[in-house]
Amino acid sequence: MSQQAEKKEQDQAIKIGVIGAGGRMGRMLIEAVQDNAQTTLNAAIERQGSSLVGADAGEVAAIGHLDVQIVDDLKLVINDIDVLIDFSLPDATEQNMQVCAANGVAMVIGTTGFNEQQEQVLTEASKQIAIVYAGNYSTGVNLSLKLLGMAAKAFGTDADVEVIEAHHKHKIDAPSGTAYMMAEAVAEARGQNLKDVAVYGREGQTGERAAGTIGIHAIRGGEIIGDHTVMFIADGEVVEITHRARARMTFAAGAVRAATWVIEQSNGQYNMQDVLGLND
Repeated sequence: MSQQAEKKEQDQAIKIGVIGAGGRMGRMLIEAVQDNAQTTLNAAIERQGSSLVGADAGEVAAIGHLDVQIVDDLKLVINDIDVLIDFSLPDATEQNMQVCAANGVAMVIGTTGFNEQQEQVLTEASKQIAIVYAGNYSTGVNLSLKLLGMAAKAFGTDADVEVIEAHHKHKIDAPSGTAYMMAEAVAEARGQNLKDVAVYGREGQTGERAAGTIGIHAIRGGEIIGDHTVMFIADGEVVEITHRARARMTFAAGAVRAATWVIEQSNGQYNMQDVLGLND
């Protein structure tokens, strides 16, 4: 390909910014952006004080020189991108949503653990820009959510439901965002509010299991990428729906796929099932 043709192709690509460029997920996102024919990395952002500020993002991600210098302030590069991918921490993402909303930049958010105030910031930002917000960007997980809704409608409250998730020892929030998504899929299909029926772990004299509740349990250890099982326990039979992640690149590639989709959408909040057409 000639340099002129290559430049034209790059100009037509969707320009992506990645938050947390030096982290494990950030490096995979950079690789996934460059692997996708529709996208190119135009900005890489790290926290203030990071030793990686000023380094080349491609070299940090071990995929070769990209001529994209890591910066420590989103505002410095906000005009250079079409979509920001943010898998960071709730407080940082809250600020990033406000910056993107003020500048008309779409977002793909994989941050989990938002509090009610941050959820409200998300709602307000989505009135100004298009945002895909999901606890998990895996195709398999989102297909599982569809199956969970079907199973929950079929069993109703005749089956007891337990959600069990396992992640690596470095994960700082529990339960996982995916576990919440799965529990919410069950509750919604049964016409329940998850806040009213969720039971988080059990200890001591808990008494009999209350009908209609949804148990949620978190396991942490080693380098488990992400395992999730939902059990429908009825009298005489048990149905289990399980998803096991075996490579983090699955999530990164899904997030980039969401970025290519969200750029075509009107303002609003979407999830990965929208991206995959599972809500049609």
